[in-house]
Amino acid sequence: MRGMLARPRGRRCPATKKPGVALSCGGLRVARPLRIIGRHMYQALRPSRSEFVPVRNLNYHVRLWGQPSSERPPLVLVHGWMDVAASWQFVVDALKDDRFIVAPDWRGFGLTDGGGVDNYWLPDYLADLEWLLDHYAGEGEDARPVDLVGHSMGGNVAMHYAGVRPARIRRLVNLEGFGMPARQPGEAPARYGQWIDELKGLHRGEKALAGYSALDGVARRLMKTNPRLTPDKADWLASHWSAQQAQPDGSMRWQILGEAAHKIVNANIFRVDETLALYARITAPTLMVEASDDSLQGWWKARYTLDEFHERLKSVPSVRIERLDDAGHMLHHDQPQRVAQLIEDFFA
Repeated sequence: MRGMLARPRGRRCPATKKPGVALSCGGLRVARPLRIIGRHMYQALRPSRSEFVPVRNLNYHVRLWGQPSSERPPLVLVHGWMDVAASWQFVVDALKDDRFIVAPDWRGFGLTDGGGVDNYWLPDYLADLEWLLDHYAGEGEDARPVDLVGHSMGGNVAMHYAGVRPARIRRLVNLEGFGMPARQPGEAPARYGQWIDELKGLHRGEKALAGYSALDGVARRLMKTNPRLTPDKADWLASHWSAQQAQPDGSMRWQILGEAAHKIVNANIFRVDETLALYARITAPTLMVEASDDSLQGWWKARYTLDEFHERLKSVPSVRIERLDDAGHMLHHDQPQRVAQLIEDFFA
């Protein structure tokens, strides 16, 4: 019976700090531990464990795999926009080596609170990452350089952070993190106006994320966005990407675990010159992985092309570009074995 839900037996873990959401002992993030009856759901080969870390007045939710080692640095995985740390599970399962892996839910995503703000800023992610590295890799003279992998928005954050704190990154992998099209100073007044208008819309409730009557609806949304995503993986991701929450009328709906404020445009226009200055300060060997589906062509047409991005990459002192066949923007879902192999080969 497609879409029916049942509670598995098992011990419950302590509740999270996020209203309406609890955590099962296996790390499954749902309001109550549930499963879809009638079809096979992906089974994690290396289940994660969860913990919460104080970061700048927020309780940051972090997924962990493996144990800290004196022989290898932590591997830090940072997800993209409207995604969650659990999104890395397929890649983690495909890794040959067992190593200590740290993957946070960015602020306002997954089980990490957003702090009640009505918009989000890239510099906050840079500072949040610094706090997390202090916690898991030491700080000051005790700081240990990490291997850092970022996807999409997480790839952009990783590249910028590697330019701000080059000594903290041993090696860097960017999966489809392209930045934004170039803007001109004359566009700034209209951008500020757009930002204000969108904030007003958010406070009027016009930016609310869609809810779903069943977990199966979330899975179908994921497969519509990414046609390569198989049903078993879509079901598994849906159970980590959403949670049942009470509605004003007393009903329960599955809500995406992402704050609507993330939909607000940045007030500041994108500055290519700043980005190039950050790229030039990266000292870590860098691997750029691009999907065979041209994401930039799909998003921006001629306004921002892959060739233009490759010109920007020339500012990175040591960078290699790899193209992943039969993959779209969510390449870590489409080709997790190949992504895992690229990461391990590059970090060896």
